[in-house]
Amino acid sequence: MFINTISESKSKTFKECQLKYRYRYVDRFKEESSNTDALHFGSYIHKIFEDGYQAKTLNDLTVIAQRVKKGYTFSESYNPKIPRCLENFLRFNASLAETVATEMVYEVIHDEKYDIKLNGVIDRIIKGKDGGYLVIDYKTSKRELTELDLYQDRQMMGYAYAVHKKMDIPLSEIVVAHYYPLTNNFVTCKYSPNQIKQYLREKVDQVWKIRKMKKGEFCAMKNQFCNWCGYKDICPAFNATSLCEQRMSQRRESSKKKNKPH
Repeated sequence: MFINTISESKSKTFKECQLKYRYRYVDRFKEESSNTDALHFGSYIHKIFEDGYQAKTLNDLTVIAQRVKKGYTFSESYNPKIPRCLENFLRFNASLAETVATEMVYEVIHDEKYDIKLNGVIDRIIKGKDGGYLVIDYKTSKRELTELDLYQDRQMMGYAYAVHKKMDIPLSEIVVAHYYPLTNNFVTCKYSPNQIKQYLREKVDQVWKIRKMKKGEFCAMKNQFCNWCGYKDICPAFNATSLCEQRMSQRRESSKKKNKPH
């Protein structure tokens, strides 16, 4: 199964379940999410911060929040969290230096000979007065990472490598961070060149493993992640093969109808 780009989302999905990877990235089946409120709320807060990083007052940020809210749907129980996020972000934002990028979409070539690229989207990049760079990822999840957790975080390693390559900055001058607007917690760390080398080796090995697999070899991997999987209704680990095939056929037909020009 040939691929030439890999994101951390793809990598994480493949590790969790090979069949889920196939359904999402090969068959392109839409995943039925069981936690859309949390996803929509997180996307909403991200959009406010993306559009409002130059806001100087709470009123400015509130106007932006009201303007973009119509594009997101979530339970009213999330509404009390919004003012807290805005107030915390405003204080946090005032402490930051020059913003050089928000929502930066990247694709960096790691192995030109074998056509392997890494891609992703970085929430925000700050250039410090000392010339160093701060890479920020906004997080609205309940579980906050410790500094040790972040030190092992593959997504942030990918971001550090992308900034290193795209902006020609030494890894020693790049700090990565998670910012949690619900609590105003800010967790940071740096990665060593050896860590990034190991990270890149893992990505190359994973790309080659996927490339060597045929479509029918992507197997279901029953584990704790099944509880939140949106493909459970078409998974042979939970349903008869004939039922899975029937439901997959229905999904394909539904997708064709949606994509059919009017």
